[in-house]
Amino acid sequence: MLPSPGSLAIVTGPTAGIGRVFAQRLAARGHALLLVARDAARLEALAAELRAAHQVACQTMVADLASEAGMEALAQRLAAEPEVGVLVNNAGFGTKGKLHEAPLGPQMDMLRLHVLAPMRLTHAVLPRMVARGSGWVINNSSVASFLYGPGNANYCATKAYLTRLTLSLDTELHRTGVVVQALCPGFTHSEFHARMRVDKGNIPSWLWLSPESVVDASLAACANGGPAVLIPTWRYRVITALAQWVPHALRRRMRGLSR
Repeated sequence: MLPSPGSLAIVTGPTAGIGRVFAQRLAARGHALLLVARDAARLEALAAELRAAHQVACQTMVADLASEAGMEALAQRLAAEPEVGVLVNNAGFGTKGKLHEAPLGPQMDMLRLHVLAPMRLTHAVLPRMVARGSGWVINNSSVASFLYGPGNANYCATKAYLTRLTLSLDTELHRTGVVVQALCPGFTHSEFHARMRVDKGNIPSWLWLSPESVVDASLAACANGGPAVLIPTWRYRVITALAQWVPHALRRRMRGLSR
C-alpha cells in the first residue's frame, strides 16, 4: 500500500545531492516534510524553497546524527509522529586512507551515522507503519556494500551492514504493506566526493550518475513494492555481480598486497 501523499516524509542529509532530490520529489508528491541535518541555514533555505514551490508543510530539525544525543532526539520525535509515510536514511560521508593511519574520531562517527542512526530511526517508525499497513523506509547504501578494499574499509563495512539490515527487514515485513529498500548507487554527482577531496576527473565519465536519476529509480521501485536492494543502472548491476566472483587472494594481488 502506498504511503498517503499527505503523510510525513523524513529525509536526513537533505541539503545536497541525493538527499536534496528526495526532498524535492517527496514535496512534489504532496508529503509534509521533516528535514534533518547539521547546517541550520541550508536547512531553512531548502525548506523555504520547497514551501514556495509545492505549498507543503516543511519542518526542519538541526541534529548531528553521528552523535548519540542527536540520533536519540530525532528517534523520539519520530516515534511520537502519528503518520510517518516515508523515512529516507540518507545522511552519510566518506573518508580516505587506511584504517590504522586514519584519525579514530571520523571512523567512530561513520559507524554511528551509517549503522546506529538508520537502525534507531527505522526502529522508531516501523511500529506505526506496520500497524497502518503502509510506509517506505529507504536506506541510502552504496555499491560499496558489495565491495571492499584498502582506503575505505570502514565505509564499505558500514554500507554492507545497511544493505544486509534492509534485506533482513524485507523478510520480516513481508505482507505487512511496508516497503524497505537499500538504495545502492555508484558514483553520483553531489558534494560527497568534494568533501573527501576526491578528484572527480580521475573517475571515468560513464560511471557517473545524476542524483535525479537515482532518486527517480528509487521511488519508482518503492511504488512497485520492491526490490529490497536497488542498484541503479545496468552497468553497476554488472559491476557488482562480477565483483562477487573475484577471489579475495586475487583482489589482494590486484592491489599489490600479496604476501
